Amino acid sequence: MAFILGSGSPRRLDLLAQLGVRPDSVQPPDIDETPHKGELPRPYCARIAREKARAVPSGPDDIVLCADTTVALGRRILGKPADAAAAAEFLFALSGRRHRVITSVALRKGDAIWQRDVISQVKLKRLSDVEVNAYLATGDWQGKAGAYGIQGPAGAFVPWISGSFTAIVGLPLAETAGLLQAAGYPLYREAS
Repeated sequence: MAFILGSGSPRRLDLLAQLGVRPDSVQPPDIDETPHKGELPRPYCARIAREKARAVPSGPDDIVLCADTTVALGRRILGKPADAAAAAEFLFALSGRRHRVITSVALRKGDAIWQRDVISQVKLKRLSDVEVNAYLATGDWQGKAGAYGIQGPAGAFVPWISGSFTAIVGLPLAETAGLLQAAGYPLYREAS
């Protein structure tokens, strides 16, 4: 049995390490992440996580772990911004408001898929032009849903969250541990 992380995210690798889990291989799936017309954030996020899990090649006894994190402002999906202008648009839209961060984790072993969605609430403080421009200059927004990462410099913009910090970062540890155990992964080994 091999454990495969289907993600190129260094944050997900770091979070798994907190559980003492080191993947046997890392295979980021290449799928189309474009939302369907009228698709709502939570079903979108769950669909993408499942599609990622199915797209990773694996043996029948291998465990594949994939996740997707989506920032939702009402019914609007704020994915990964294409450029700094899109990142600025996202940040100003989120400025001074609460939004949802949805992380869906999909774990596949053979044809079986276990999945959990975790929804957290995040509030960004009201952002000034100076703050947004300084953050954009760091480049930390690149490759991040909603154009920010709570674990980086943008953490200074977040006065309040409700939910799972690790889910907001990109992998909810409590739920991931439960999925790994459900799939038969020996997460907690006794010391010998």
